[in-house]
Amino acid sequence: MNQPATLVPEHTAVTVRRAEVHDAAAVHTMLVELAEHENTAYAVHATMQDWQQMLANPAVVVLVAFAGAEPVGYVSGVRTLNLWVGGDSFALDDLYVRARARGRGIGGQLMAALAAHVTDDQLLITWGVREDNDAGHRFYRRLGATLRTKVVAAWRPTDYTHYLATRPADTTNPGT
Repeated sequence: MNQPATLVPEHTAVTVRRAEVHDAAAVHTMLVELAEHENTAYAVHATMQDWQQMLANPAVVVLVAFAGAEPVGYVSGVRTLNLWVGGDSFALDDLYVRARARGRGIGGQLMAALAAHVTDDQLLITWGVREDNDAGHRFYRRLGATLRTKVVAAWRPTDYTHYLATRPADTTNPGT
């Protein structure tokens, strides 16, 4: 998606609020921008209609930053059961600030809004960051986040159904 090259004026007030169903198009557009920035647009399958449904789901949290009336960034994720914690945690999915609005502390505002959102329940917030995202690493360290290396595995339906189809039958323990 092509964005206008004009920078968001420094004096424009930035506010953050929880996204509502009517914000689906803006959130979807920024998600696609993020994916294009990361060269992963091929992985985006969620449509604007999907976003309308997701934003109606109370487990889905999307906080959007607005400079005036313009959406300039978002943080998203879901509250989920964490078996190691023995309760819920918050799985942060994306933090994105449009290029023309960077350098104004909007990422920090979004993360502060997310922290405030989960504070009452004292939820652990977890997320992944690309190994080559040095600026992201510095930003998250400034927040006080702990960074550790971990490889993320993904098992696509086509891959695990192939595995199941080609795996010898186990007659001693069905279902394994």
